[in-house]
Amino acid sequence: MGERVAFLCLGTMGAPMAAHLCRAGHAVTAYNRTVGRAELLATEHGARVAATPAEAVGDAQVVFACTGADADLRAITLGEGGAFAAMAPGSVFVDHTTASAGIARELAAAAEARGFAFLDAPVSGGEDGAKRGALTVMVGGDESAFARVEPLVRCFAQEVRRMGPAGSGQLTKMVNQVCIAGIVQGLSEGLALAERTGLDPDAVVEVIAKGAAQSWQMDHRAATMNRGEFDFGFAVDWMRKDLGMALEEARRVGARLPVAALVDQFYAAVQARGGGRHDTSSLIALLRDA
Repeated sequence: MGERVAFLCLGTMGAPMAAHLCRAGHAVTAYNRTVGRAELLATEHGARVAATPAEAVGDAQVVFACTGADADLRAITLGEGGAFAAMAPGSVFVDHTTASAGIARELAAAAEARGFAFLDAPVSGGEDGAKRGALTVMVGGDESAFARVEPLVRCFAQEVRRMGPAGSGQLTKMVNQVCIAGIVQGLSEGLALAERTGLDPDAVVEVIAKGAAQSWQMDHRAATMNRGEFDFGFAVDWMRKDLGMALEEARRVGARLPVAALVDQFYAAVQARGGGRHDTSSLIALLRDA
């Protein structure tokens, strides 16, 4: 039999994740600030709609959330009508937001004081991965709580791993974003060089993608970068948010991230040109105009 679960915030990532839980036979109660998204999940997948986070989590054994940033997460957990005041003792709150490690530790402590568990569990794989149920989920928090929810998380994930105590999931996601930023900039520079030297960029990618230069970004973004198409994917605005948290954490622990800091400034230039909602692969546009 399915479990009683709640899903808070049904954005680009949350909606398909919640749909996978419904298809797996779990009884999902959904909350979204724009109620139409929750009603769509109800119509298409049989979810129940709640008016507030607190109402959504009332009888849930496990609660999932996937919102935008620290402030949004704090609002749906600790704000008026927030989930934490209504969480059942012994339940688990699983947060898939890409947020700071600091708020993960704060909410883990607040949950423990109220008798339930909190796991920070940011995801990687984008909208396509969410739709296919092929996300990577990196988790921080209590080991027994993780074991409790792992089978549910696998409804929409192909890789799920506990990385350590509270905050470890968010720290791992920061590493992920730092690595992506460097790869996208390197791919942009390589493709720009191919163009300027008169090579066929698509042919170049076909060849080098079979060797050591291959990456997820090359496989999924090189073709659209060559065509100058960026109106999709993971927005520059979100990547700057993520890199900002990574750079702040690096300063806190004394780590050096010179490439990430430089690429962050390149993304700032993309934003200044009006490309904040463009995919992160739009870095190449700066090189074409050089």
